[in-house]
Amino acid sequence: MRTEPKPSRLDRISARLDREPERPVLDVPRMTRHRVVLFGATLAFYLTIVLAVVLTSWLVRFDWQAMLFRPYQQWPEIHAFLDYWVVLGQRGPTAVMVAAWLGWRSWRQHTLRPLLAFGAAVLLLNVTVAAVKYGLGRSGPHYATDIGSNEMWNWFQAGSDIFPSGHTANAVVTWGILAYLASTPAARRWLSALSAVVSLSVGLTTVYLGTHWLSDVLLGWAAGLLILLALPWFEPMVARAEAEIFALRDRLRSRSAAPAPVPAGPVEVPVALKPRSPAQEEPAAAEPVSAGPEPVSTAPEPVSSARAPKAAPVYLAPGPHTARSERTPVTPLGTRRPPQADRVARGTATSARPLTGG
Repeated sequence: MRTEPKPSRLDRISARLDREPERPVLDVPRMTRHRVVLFGATLAFYLTIVLAVVLTSWLVRFDWQAMLFRPYQQWPEIHAFLDYWVVLGQRGPTAVMVAAWLGWRSWRQHTLRPLLAFGAAVLLLNVTVAAVKYGLGRSGPHYATDIGSNEMWNWFQAGSDIFPSGHTANAVVTWGILAYLASTPAARRWLSALSAVVSLSVGLTTVYLGTHWLSDVLLGWAAGLLILLALPWFEPMVARAEAEIFALRDRLRSRSAAPAPVPAGPVEVPVALKPRSPAQEEPAAAEPVSAGPEPVSTAPEPVSSARAPKAAPVYLAPGPHTARSERTPVTPLGTRRPPQADRVARGTATSARPLTGG
């Protein structure tokens, strides 16, 4: 009885990937009324946090209380772990990890939308968060000098670019884009919960380490959520960019696959023939006239082991040529001197005699 080998785990994963469609119809989020309401509420919360810090309200006093509590001194045993955990909010390492995953997904699905959407989200994050950071110029807890102040407008002081928290906003956008680009509703729910936990924990970790105020973290959460909620407005631009990139790729492929032009015919190189003098031309021998057709011999011709003679060069005229030793010597007629009008040939009688003397 013949049995087939049992497929391994890697074979099952490969077979499942091969069943994946090349260009699936992805569920592109649209700017619905519910999303517009969430965007407006988040924007109002964002402006409220900024106004509360600028007016030095109760939120600033709470910032100082959390900073003076010094959580890193209250629970020092988790300090080493949180030093590594906060890397999940750094822009460089997280962008590389997420871009690698989205690049593999783009290659499998033959679409550039995941990478282009992630690039648009990162670009919006850098522009909006950086503009507010350098515009408000708030100093961090390590650089604060006046207890109870909001530490605003310190543009020329070190560490005055921490409001809102870049780590928190980057964590919301980087891990939230995975939920935004999920292909099924179930995956979107699970990834949304996971990104919320990661972004909340990263923001609180910055407060524990003393690198950000609590209001910085609140504004960072709002800034990242605004970018995720506004992404459907940029979906038409992403689709146009993808279509132009694919069109450019097709044009480059058609140019590289075009055959090279073939010339119409072989180019003949003219050969200069050496002219022959009339003395070198020899009359062709007369061919004998046969009385009847010659009998055709059926015997095979002997094959000579000697090498066949070389063909005559191109510059020689066609015809039989004999060696110099086989030619009959010919005596030249007359003299080789050039003719002269006033010279008399030897042996010729003249009637006039030359005059001598005087």
